[in-house]
Amino acid sequence: MNITIRQEQSSDYKFTENVVQKAFVNMEFSDKTEHELVDRLRKTNTFIPQLSIVAVVNDEVIGHILLTKIKIINVDQSTESLALAPVSVLPEYQNKGIGKLLINTALEKAKELGYKSVVVLGHPDYYPQFGFKKASSWKIKAPFEVPDDAIMAFELSDNALSNVSGVVEYSSAFFE
Repeated sequence: MNITIRQEQSSDYKFTENVVQKAFVNMEFSDKTEHELVDRLRKTNTFIPQLSIVAVVNDEVIGHILLTKIKIINVDQSTESLALAPVSVLPEYQNKGIGKLLINTALEKAKELGYKSVVVLGHPDYYPQFGFKKASSWKIKAPFEVPDDAIMAFELSDNALSNVSGVVEYSSAFFE
């Protein structure tokens, strides 16, 4: 299988949203509206086109990942970071390493663009393989109730989060 990983183009949008919708259709902890979230995020000032990345096979979009700007805020400081949400692969292409390829590519691109950290709300058995650790290790919390091991953070540069703590502030698009 010849997989191309590239930046999403506006001509991909409807195909990407189809991938996202199909990827989450059988997920237990999904509200089945992740494809709508992707569409809303593209219209915000938190959207970074270079961090909306697709996997393509035979000119068909089969996977997608999106990193958008967030802040980690406490009474003393506001620190820019990124949210990884969502990562999606068509069901028939899952468990073939495409999600891993998308995540590794997105993290590398974010680092190239000068971002320092990434936060993900996800499966605690999956994301640690990429270097994600419990966000609470840095006293970083979600703005809503989630299991401690489900919100994780990753430093794109050494000690990027060493003096960071607070509550993640997501784009309002996450709550619409």
